[in-house]
Amino acid sequence: MKKVAILQSNYIPWKGVFDMINQADIFVFFEDTQYTKRDWRNRNLIKTSSGLKFLTVPIKKNFQKTKIFEIKISNDEEWQRNHYESIRHNYCKAPFFKEYHFILENIYIKNKWTNLSQLNIYSTKLIANILGIKTEFINSIDLKTTGIKDDKIISICKQLNATHYLSGPAAKAYIKEDKFKNANIELEYIKYEYPEYNQLYGDFNHYVSVLDVIFNCGKDSPKYIFQNKLEKL
Repeated sequence: MKKVAILQSNYIPWKGVFDMINQADIFVFFEDTQYTKRDWRNRNLIKTSSGLKFLTVPIKKNFQKTKIFEIKISNDEEWQRNHYESIRHNYCKAPFFKEYHFILENIYIKNKWTNLSQLNIYSTKLIANILGIKTEFINSIDLKTTGIKDDKIISICKQLNATHYLSGPAAKAYIKEDKFKNANIELEYIKYEYPEYNQLYGDFNHYVSVLDVIFNCGKDSPKYIFQNKLEKL
């Protein structure tokens, strides 16, 4: 059995992305697909004392027919420092912030980013390694894909000799399940169900960056991320 998951890269993703990565044998960053505005490609949420806050990577405004891997980050030199300081300020009192502060150093201080996809892939791989994930990573731009939508997904799965394709639950609304059956690929949907943990700043919220889990839970973070709950067809 070989299970493949395929997803566009996200900026410092929420824990569900890492749960999906962990459940797959191969995770494909779906970077040669259309960039979507006001999405998770260039922004994510953190908790603060005054509520949820979006951290948004400024990008050059050339979205029309632009693939994710082509998106350039704006020349605003302050965004990296601003994001670093915002995360540091709001999580410095978290139990494991000092132990995992190096994540911020690696992402925001030691690197200068001009390409959004490269930033997202780097930070996702960095955090996956910290969480002990052993999944193989592949960038879709390194594959020879054909078709669009489901056909392109199936093309990637076939190239990687996948027997199972792991999808997010939202895809149920549009995915053509018969196409996967005809291709002899078993379709599975991940179920995003996670226990709560001690979280800063009021009411619990699951839908924030995975950094929230790591800074609050440290080495116990996998207990609150890796659920291995699937819904099969």
